[in-house]
Amino acid sequence: MSYDSKSVTRAAWSPLHHRRFRALWIASVASNIGTWMHEVGAGWLMTTLTTSPFMVALMQTATSLPIFLLALPAGALADVVDRRKMLLFTQGWMLSAAALLGVLALLDFTTPWILLILTLVLGAGAAMNAPAWQATTPEIVPRTELPAAVALTGMGLNLARAVGPALGGAVVAAAGAGAVFLLNAVSFLSVMFVLYRWRRRAARNGPVPAEPVMSAIRAGIRYARHAPALLAVLVRTGLFVLFASALWALLPVLARYEMGLDSIGYGILFGCLGTGAVLGAMLLPQMRSRFSTDALVAGATVSFGAVIVAMAQVRHFGSLCVVMIAGGVAWIALMASFNVATQMAVPSWVRARALALYLLVFQGGMTAGSVLWGTVTEHAGVAAALWSAAGGLAIGLAAITRYPLKGDEELDLTPSTHWPEPIVVIEPHPDDGPVLVTMEYRIDPEQARDFTLAMKEVQQLRLRDGAFRWGLYRDSADPGRYVETFVVESWAEHLRQHERVTVSDRIAQDRAKVFHIGDAPPVISHYIYAQTPEMPNNSTASNERTL
Repeated sequence: MSYDSKSVTRAAWSPLHHRRFRALWIASVASNIGTWMHEVGAGWLMTTLTTSPFMVALMQTATSLPIFLLALPAGALADVVDRRKMLLFTQGWMLSAAALLGVLALLDFTTPWILLILTLVLGAGAAMNAPAWQATTPEIVPRTELPAAVALTGMGLNLARAVGPALGGAVVAAAGAGAVFLLNAVSFLSVMFVLYRWRRRAARNGPVPAEPVMSAIRAGIRYARHAPALLAVLVRTGLFVLFASALWALLPVLARYEMGLDSIGYGILFGCLGTGAVLGAMLLPQMRSRFSTDALVAGATVSFGAVIVAMAQVRHFGSLCVVMIAGGVAWIALMASFNVATQMAVPSWVRARALALYLLVFQGGMTAGSVLWGTVTEHAGVAAALWSAAGGLAIGLAAITRYPLKGDEELDLTPSTHWPEPIVVIEPHPDDGPVLVTMEYRIDPEQARDFTLAMKEVQQLRLRDGAFRWGLYRDSADPGRYVETFVVESWAEHLRQHERVTVSDRIAQDRAKVFHIGDAPPVISHYIYAQTPEMPNNSTASNERTL
């Protein structure tokens, strides 16, 4: 197959042709450089304020803990409120925390606990920002360019990771940690300026009230449980990250204790990973055009496993630099593929919540993996830990058969809007419920088995989109009469089900409905819990129109 470097370059950079994405990308790179500068300054400042290893270690906890505590609420909020306004708020939150820390540091008022608390506050802002930020990408680039956009975002992160620490160290040496914190605060202004100028299309104002946050969180978790495409991404991400974390956890140990490198040598190795990620982002569109998502992920996993094996064996600095470049290529290919698969597995109404779950799985895998491989290294050495991690990556490839990743063309998540509005005599209150919905089918008894199999897919989408209970019943007195039932927590949640149905869902429903042989469409009835105080018992409504 011919290799056209010009087409590769055009495809890799095509999202930058969109003005809004280009502006946000440039602003985010500048802001991420400020964040990495801040990381260096905060770490250095803590070591000057205290000699306690415990306090120094708590800095990493203060950075990562907010992700575990706030990712799901952040994802729910990002799906419920205006994402642009939420991003402006979180960026302003982080600006304020960084600026306050900078002022306190310049005035020599910073104590270890003040530094730790403000680091936690800054981490909370980053955790609240992340799902909304990632969920905006499909709004500003076409679906076909989403993989390249995600790869460019990853490339920007790696560029910032390569440049930021070096700049941060230089500024700390020249002007102190307070100057770094203030520069980080200023870096948020560029993002806020771009967001302020973004005239995001307002969401459609329908009759259904916005979801409460706790209800939105439950809906997101329920969706993940009953959406095979999303569940596959989460499982595959967790399996990969648990073993791949060995590279990030053990690279400092390998550089310092196995190879005797100084901080400059370690920085060069780290920079080679970033260089590889940049190269991988440029090559990713071509790789995606040649291979399926599963084939690309499998190949990149094998490559990353080979990099970890090479880390266990190679001790020549130049050769290890080449290995790290290869590792960066494989890493960005995998991270971009998982991120894109997450976004393409879900419709827009739940996208931020899905990304929040992805972030939780990723961070959890990195944290658990770091502990695991650090423990193995203490007892068996670096080489044994790296070989074990590579073996785990190889074994994890078996998950492909059980959890395949969907291709871009396999799911049409465009809203279908084919469910008609329920016909009611008295309009229920949005909080009334639970709501029982029934559908009555007439089925040829000889096709009953095929019908029940087709209804399994319908069960999945009902539970995924809002129902907490589902059943299919056959009338013992009439073998051709089947009744489907599902229960939703409130009338508002059932109306949200109407808005959540996609084209792919409609196809699944049509596959089951084709077995219906009645002269009229399946009869649909809605029942509201009779003891709801706000609603009289005669509010039960029937609807003889089809879903």
